Amino acid sequence: MLRFDNVTKRYNETGDVLRGVSFHLQRGEIAFLTGHSGAGKSTLLKLIAVMERCNRGEIWLDGQNLSHAKDSQIPYLRRKMGFIFQDYKLLQDRTVFDNVALPLVIAGYGHQETTRKVRAILDKVGLAGKEKKYPLALSGGEQQRVGIARAVVNKPPIIIADEPTGNLDPELSEEIMRLFEGFQQVGVTVLIASHDISLIRRMNHRVLKLDHGQLVSG
Repeated sequence: MLRFDNVTKRYNETGDVLRGVSFHLQRGEIAFLTGHSGAGKSTLLKLIAVMERCNRGEIWLDGQNLSHAKDSQIPYLRRKMGFIFQDYKLLQDRTVFDNVALPLVIAGYGHQETTRKVRAILDKVGLAGKEKKYPLALSGGEQQRVGIARAVVNKPPIIIADEPTGNLDPELSEEIMRLFEGFQQVGVTVLIASHDISLIRRMNHRVLKLDHGQLVSG
């Protein structure tokens, strides 16, 4: 599903941020990406999202080579990815329904199909009946669930989560992780960048650890 082959990313100012990184995530696999601040986690995620390009090596997603993708292909490639953020990145002036529907609107789904898909995913993440509420009326855990619903509503094959439980207490963090495990069971690959070592140990999934730009375990 996702494969890094000897990937190096260099910035002129700082030198190599990632050096010779190789790993392969299978379809339906959950993995944590961890490491000290500055280890290269954010850069690795940006390479998957094609926000940055690697200097050496190749990155494959669902059979497509991201390293050689044309700029015109990037929006379509990103439709295969669901992104979840620590600070939710919800549109505060839009309802829960509108936030979750956004990827479907961009993809050109009709109103009836969009409504069906949004209501189904809100039910799955435990937010049924809250589609008309605005983000500020929700708790932090509920806002993160909206972010998750938005990320998976168009059924992408991979979810990229950047510190998704960073603002949540341990109990809510585990609830969010159980949602990820539910998506895993239907074949979705999940890569989670996290500093939360205790959560990582409790969840017992594969761990990719970066140290000064090199993959030291995983």
